[in-house]
Amino acid sequence: MSVDIGFFGLREAPFNPAPDPRFLFLTAAHQEALAQLVYGVQQQKGFILLTGDIGTGKTTLLRALLEQLDERTAVAFVTNPMLDFEGILEYVLEDLGIAKPGASSLPQRLIALQNFLIERRHAGQNTILILDEAQDLDPHTLERIRLLSNFETTSEKLLQIILVGQPELRAKLDLPELRQLKQRIALRSRIPPLTPGQVHDYVRTRLQVAGARDVGLFSQDAIARIAAYSGGIPRVVNTVSDHCLLFAYADQVRRIDRSIVEQAIGYLDEGEQPRAKARRSLRSWRMTPLRWTVLAAGAAAAGLAGLSVADHDIMWRAVELGASALSDLDRTARTRFPL
Repeated sequence: MSVDIGFFGLREAPFNPAPDPRFLFLTAAHQEALAQLVYGVQQQKGFILLTGDIGTGKTTLLRALLEQLDERTAVAFVTNPMLDFEGILEYVLEDLGIAKPGASSLPQRLIALQNFLIERRHAGQNTILILDEAQDLDPHTLERIRLLSNFETTSEKLLQIILVGQPELRAKLDLPELRQLKQRIALRSRIPPLTPGQVHDYVRTRLQVAGARDVGLFSQDAIARIAAYSGGIPRVVNTVSDHCLLFAYADQVRRIDRSIVEQAIGYLDEGEQPRAKARRSLRSWRMTPLRWTVLAAGAAAAGLAGLSVADHDIMWRAVELGASALSDLDRTARTRFPL
C-alpha cells in the first residue's frame, strides 16, 4: 500500500532514506564535522577522518560537502569497500576521467594519476578521494592508500583523502601496521546519535522541508517514543516515521499519536502487519453469539461511515474496532455475561 502524501498536506515524502542534502539536519556536531571537512579540503590537509554509527547521516553530510565545493574541485567517490587497492585505483581513474594506456601496469596507472594531480594543481584546482565504509577495507589496502598521500609538492598535498566509516574504523587505525596512516590524519570528526530533543527537531525539520502545513503532524508523545526506539539514529527515525505515515493513512488519521508509533514499531520488530495478527487472533477465538454481535457492530460502524464493505482492508479495520470493543467488554462484564 502506498501513501498519498497530499493527505497529510505534504509536497513530498519527508522520510525518504536517500541522502538528500536538502533534508540535512545540522546539530552542533554535524556543523562542526561539515566545517572541518570543508576546511580540510580547502586547505589541502591530506587525510581527513569522519566516523559515526550506522545511519547517523555520514553520507548525507558528504553530499552537503560536495554541494559546497565549486567546479575547481574534482571528486572520486568510492562506495564499495570490497575493492582491493588496484580496484580502488581503477575506479578513481575512471571516476576522474583519467586516460589510461592500453594494458597499463600498476606503476603506469599511478604515474597517470600523479600527472593528472600535478596538472590540476598548476591550474589552481583540487582533487578529493572519498572512501566510504572504510572500516571494511583490509589493513593492507588502507596502507597502500596511505602511499597515495605521497603525491605532494613541497608545500601542499595534491590529493585530499577522506576516510568515512563506522566507529570500528578508529579501532582499525590503532593497529600497529597502520600507525603511519594514523599519524597522517590531520582532522578527525565524529557524528554522535541525536538526543531526544534533537529527534523532535529533526522530525519537524524534515516535515517542514517536505512542505508540511502542520509540523505538529506527530504528537510530542509519538516523537518521544520514536526517539527512545531509534536510539537517536536518524536512519531508524526515518524508517519508523515513514511507517507511521503508512499506518495513519491506512486508518485515515491525520495526526500521529503514540499508538500509531507502537503499530509501526510492532511491524518493524515482528515483520508483519498488526492486522495480520488480528486475523490470526480472531481465527483462534471461540465465536459465540455475543462476540459475533460485537464484531458485526464494528462492521456496521464502518458502513455508517460510508466505507465500502468490499474493501477488505477497511473491513478488517472495522473488525479490529469490534475486537477492541469486545476486549473491553470481556474485561468489564465477563461475570454478568458469561461466554
